[in-house]
Amino acid sequence: MHSFGYRANALITLGVTVLALMCAMASLSDNLNFPTPSAQVQVLNVNWFQKQRNGNEEVSLTLNISADLQSLFTWNTKQVFVFLAAEYETPKNSLNQVSLWDGIIPSKEHAKFLIHATNKYRFIDQGSNLQGKEFNLTLHWHVMPKTGKMFADKIVMTGYRLPEEYR
Repeated sequence: MHSFGYRANALITLGVTVLALMCAMASLSDNLNFPTPSAQVQVLNVNWFQKQRNGNEEVSLTLNISADLQSLFTWNTKQVFVFLAAEYETPKNSLNQVSLWDGIIPSKEHAKFLIHATNKYRFIDQGSNLQGKEFNLTLHWHVMPKTGKMFADKIVMTGYRLPEEYR
């Protein structure tokens, strides 16, 4: 006959194996969710557009940010980190990204929102590249799960342009 230690080891091994399989199946079931988030950003006003003493340009914008990110939330979602970035091209860099606003969405109830705000972070370009510049506003999000890997995605909104002259 088998000893008590041998039987306990077999039982614990079986229990851990079943638990690991259940965790893997639960994590994979989250991949069956196909989110359909939506967002819209309006630039209501260019508060100021100026050249600093060091030659850099700075812009302050008033924005209306509306988004419905409820479809990102499943049983496995802990929170969602979301941020709005201005993206533009300059002769030196093919992609410049400047974060304008960010937030943490703790639950599905808070995932549908309309925010009226000025940019939370400074929109500065190192040089004189912003006059009359076309730019995109991109809403990025990072879904932080309770278990499993984190994933990110974005919505790009095009058709924005900065003024030709300083204000």
